Amino acid sequence: MKALGVFWLVVLAALGAGGLALHLAGPPEDGIPPSLTRAREAEAAPDAPPAPAAPPEVPPPPVAEAPSTPPAAPTAPPRPAPEPPRSVAEAAPTTPAAPPAEAPPAPASPPPVAAAPPSAPEPPPLPAPPLRAEAPADRPIPPPDPGLQEPTRYGPIPRVGPEGRTPARYYARLTERGETRPRVALVVGNLGLSASLSEEAIRRLPPETALAFSPYATRPAPLLERARTRGMEALSAIPLEPANYPTNDPGDRALLTSLPVAENAERLLWVLSRIGGQVGAIGALGPMRGERFAALPEALGGLQDVLRDRGLIYLDPRPGAPNPARAWGRAVDLVVDEPATRGEIDRRLGELERIARERGSALGLAADVSPVLVDRVAAWAAGLESRGLAMVPVTALIRRPEELPRNPQ
Repeated sequence: MKALGVFWLVVLAALGAGGLALHLAGPPEDGIPPSLTRAREAEAAPDAPPAPAAPPEVPPPPVAEAPSTPPAAPTAPPRPAPEPPRSVAEAAPTTPAAPPAEAPPAPASPPPVAAAPPSAPEPPPLPAPPLRAEAPADRPIPPPDPGLQEPTRYGPIPRVGPEGRTPARYYARLTERGETRPRVALVVGNLGLSASLSEEAIRRLPPETALAFSPYATRPAPLLERARTRGMEALSAIPLEPANYPTNDPGDRALLTSLPVAENAERLLWVLSRIGGQVGAIGALGPMRGERFAALPEALGGLQDVLRDRGLIYLDPRPGAPNPARAWGRAVDLVVDEPATRGEIDRRLGELERIARERGSALGLAADVSPVLVDRVAAWAAGLESRGLAMVPVTALIRRPEELPRNPQ
């Protein structure tokens, strides 16, 4: 028994000395081992499963048999070193928390927008350009009169009515008699192929302007009605065989030198049926002016006979050509849009004024309606009276035919 007691005393002394040495040495340089940390966390959270700890090599003696050696005084626990990074599962709180009440999802906030640098103040809006005022519709032209129309398989065409009434007089724009100033008249051609451009021309051109409508226009009736409201005279554009035909092609209904007289007569009736309320016709289709057809006196004379018998005037589109010999009408003095540039149109309009001052009157032709032409003619006509000239409709300049005056106007 005595030897056994000595053995236990030695064991207890060794354990006490080892604990004192560990206490003096402090925690290891690498920090508290993760196993001990997890064990301590498990003690702090009793609901979590404890981490397994390594069993001691020597079982501790029973408390009853422990010697009366007083235990070491408790000291403050050493400051633990920074813990090594743990996994998400380890970093999660061990104390169970009640699930938060679900809240309605907040609206997604817009992405942050970089603050824009201060900008200059907005400039004041530009004033809208004033529209060119239209001339008052004080002299509208009446709509087509059934008494001045003859039904055909192509549609109604003009004719002389009862008591000798003629379309050339009935659809003419009224004008002042006794005008002593030099007079200027203008025809603008190729109306009806572009509805928007034709509408703009009707709106902006002076009401004394005559409009030559293409026979190939698809819907000329609304444009003709608008032109009559403004008091603008209408002409049929007759496609005649031009120079350099067939390179210059006036279309499938053109009057040609190679066709029989009867065929050309049928094509002329078709052309005259395309529009209503015209005062006459002009032998031009755009830049083509029927030079080859007009070179045959009998062909051109037969065309003038038909127009005269139906109470229509004829305008020859060739500058310098003689006035129509067998129809009421006149030859143009100048083409104002060859070429159709701003400067050239202005120059030729000035030339037209010079001719009017020298001869008392002048007739100009704008072969093809275009935006620049409409703009320049509108600006030119606005100052015409201030320059001592008067703009008149084409019917005010027609002349008596030299041969066979069958239908006095």
